[in-house]
Amino acid sequence: MRLEALLASVAVVVLLGTVAAATLVSGFVADPGPDEPPARLDVAETTLSAGEVTGETATLDVTTYVRHHGGSAENVTVVVRATDAESGLVTDTTSRELGTVRDEGEREVSLSVTVPREGGYEVSTILYVDGRRVDTATASVSGVEALEPPYTRTSVSFHEFADQPSVEYRISSVDGDRVSLDVTSYLTNGGDDPESDLRLVVTARHADAYVVADRAETSVGTVEPGRTVSPEVQVTVPDDNNYYLDVTLWRDGVVLESTRAAANLDPEETISVNETRREIEFEAGDFETGGSGAPDREMETETGVENQPGLGVGVALVALVGSLLAARRWSA
Repeated sequence: MRLEALLASVAVVVLLGTVAAATLVSGFVADPGPDEPPARLDVAETTLSAGEVTGETATLDVTTYVRHHGGSAENVTVVVRATDAESGLVTDTTSRELGTVRDEGEREVSLSVTVPREGGYEVSTILYVDGRRVDTATASVSGVEALEPPYTRTSVSFHEFADQPSVEYRISSVDGDRVSLDVTSYLTNGGDDPESDLRLVVTARHADAYVVADRAETSVGTVEPGRTVSPEVQVTVPDDNNYYLDVTLWRDGVVLESTRAAANLDPEETISVNETRREIEFEAGDFETGGSGAPDREMETETGVENQPGLGVGVALVALVGSLLAARRWSA
């Protein structure tokens, strides 16, 4: 009996030691059920697109694809930050809390930042887990000024011919020293929807003095998709002078398109329109749009009284007064 009691006592001591070891030593006994692997999160991809555009700002829609493997992750946050590419200053920051992420795979997170409608920006996407940064992705955009607000958008533009201008003129009548020009513009709707409420303004500008000689306008009416219209506007100007014909397309008080043609009425001198195009593109991933700058010009103003009826009287008076003053100063 004593042996049995001794063995029982030894068994109790071993059992108590085992319990104590399991309690005090971490990992001595595994938790029931399978072990949960550590969570792994990263930014798989980031895409950018243009959102709302106003006269001063542009909204960039940022879509982030967050990839998750392993166990659950708590306090997951996605932060998007837009930084001016030239100055390095932060322009806008936004964030979204995802809470606890459990299911494996990719999830889509949409955020937006609003920036001034000019220049370029670095857009950074930062992924945080429980306040700790785990991954960062950066994309860049340029040419944000090329994004147009809705009120300036139109699918109607001056038609681009291979070997003729989009604006032409003919002399319809001559009355003394004044001549009437019928100015025809070719406008094409390159979109999928009709365009309406358009008006065309033609300004005849003296090529040397750059003075507006006449201005007239007409309603364009509705331009169907894929169609070209040719509205005609008449302006009357002094003869024997050269003019720039500035043609502007308007809608509801907003300039949509403009172009320039030359009208050579001076028999001794001709002018031409020197046009320089500067392409500006908004680039953000696969999203792309374009615009073009206005024609550049160089202008020299010459003082002359010949071949300028209707515009040379004032110039002649100025020249006469200048001559008298010069003669008086020379005699003195």
